[in-house]
Amino acid sequence: MAEKTIKVTLVKSPIGCKKAHRATVRGLGLRRMHQTVEVIDTPASRGMIRSVGYLLRAEG
Repeated sequence: MAEKTIKVTLVKSPIGCKKAHRATVRGLGLRRMHQTVEVIDTPASRGMIRSVGYLLRAEG
């Protein structure tokens, strides 16, 4: 059975944000603007996406 994933795209720069939010963006695997990564759909990754949701666009 394949694991469910979420596509996450960085749409706003984390410059000027809290250090913890910048670290969360990096923890999701995002390095530059308009980069898209697929993360495994777990409660931990959903919490990370929710905490920096104002910087991201997520697609199920």
